[in-house]
Amino acid sequence: MSGNDIDDSKAPLIDHLIELRGRLLWSVGAIMLCFFICFAFARELFNILVQPLAAAGQDRVIFTQVFEAFFVQIRVAFFGALMLSFPIVATQMWRFVAPGLYRQERNALLPFLAATPFLFTAGASFAYFVAIPIALKFLLGFQGELGGSGITQEALPSVGAYLSFIMQFLFAFGLAFLLPVLVMLLNRAGLVTRDQLKGFRRYFIVAAFVIAAIFTPPDVISQLLLAVPLVLLYELSIAAIWFTDRRRQAREAAAQSGTVAQSGADAAERPTHSNPAE
Repeated sequence: MSGNDIDDSKAPLIDHLIELRGRLLWSVGAIMLCFFICFAFARELFNILVQPLAAAGQDRVIFTQVFEAFFVQIRVAFFGALMLSFPIVATQMWRFVAPGLYRQERNALLPFLAATPFLFTAGASFAYFVAIPIALKFLLGFQGELGGSGITQEALPSVGAYLSFIMQFLFAFGLAFLLPVLVMLLNRAGLVTRDQLKGFRRYFIVAAFVIAAIFTPPDVISQLLLAVPLVLLYELSIAAIWFTDRRRQAREAAAQSGTVAQSGADAAERPTHSNPAE
């Protein structure tokens, strides 16, 4: 192939920028459409988010600023739009990146990309059904009389503060459950090995508690609820890498034995030449 053919086969930079603009417009349009749909059902969505608070015994929330309740609906609609439009946004980004990848790279990356929404949903579900109820039961347990003084303290969470609290949990646990995808991608790219991950285990345990301290409220229960799953997911990633390495080694051994067998068959079929002297 000549140099001109190579230049002709490469799309100009302006074509890539035009395609990127189109993909971004589709993504933004999907987010906006989902936003208006979610805004129409913002009260119903917030009613779902407030159920763990009601289950913990809290029957009232307040707003301390006149515009707080309205902006809570805006935020609920925006968060709902991000989750609802994620498949469309991910598809547009994949269609932009995929043509620049080799076939084996696409085949390696696509399963991890497909698993991302399911793992994020699993993490958010774990937060909603397990972590948030436990954390709320612990945090709301400080209500009551203050040491026999006759003075009682009562929790009156505002809608804005509660929304920040629950979204912090949902996103923290959703992203935490993507850890196996990240670790296995790093391993597939050759950046880390299973032995290196095993050696880094003690440091990751410390890092898991640091991450939990950053992304959860400053109480021990909430931090444990995030740190422990992080450590378990890390161990799951190491086990998954061991399994995939075994499968890859088995495929390579089968391919190598097939090549040797084919070479032997070719040698057996090769005709022999008689000696002219005989």
